[in-house]
Amino acid sequence: MGLFFLSGAAAALPAHADAPALPVPPGYLVALTGYNAVPAQTDSDPLVTASGAYSNPEIIAARSRDLAAALPFGTIIEISGPAAAGGTCGYGIVAPLIGYRVIADTMNARYADRIDILFSTKSNYVMADGRTKNAATVLGLCHGVSIRVVGRLDPARPGDLPKTQDELAALVTGPRSLALE
Repeated sequence: MGLFFLSGAAAALPAHADAPALPVPPGYLVALTGYNAVPAQTDSDPLVTASGAYSNPEIIAARSRDLAAALPFGTIIEISGPAAAGGTCGYGIVAPLIGYRVIADTMNARYADRIDILFSTKSNYVMADGRTKNAATVLGLCHGVSIRVVGRLDPARPGDLPKTQDELAALVTGPRSLALE
């Protein structure tokens, strides 16, 4: 059963309508790319992110600088692939490696409205033509990707970050899930 509200019209609400509404996590449409923790794709210390956290390819993502206020370090995001993949977007192939991600790194200033997923240098795929490509290359550039904020961690405590996707998912979906600020 749905309720419709018209401007200026009175409507009776069911008894449970007085219950506080749960906050709706913010969502964003972004471009999605991937990277590896190597000097050619980061800085001179690829094993440490801009937040000071270890470059863990299980859980880390970077965001473009224009998203810093909306997605500060410690923000946990859920990523939903683009409505239409193809072209340079290989999201469907690498999606099982993405899961939830913690924003802990910053991208080069030349990028805007973008999330960059950290992949392991060992996450490789054999392509139809027999060549081997890393997951970051297979992902390519995907436009119109939906991300949703699902939690926050304390960025001042990078040592407290989960080590695996299972640990991160348990924080988000478990009985003691993280509240949004």
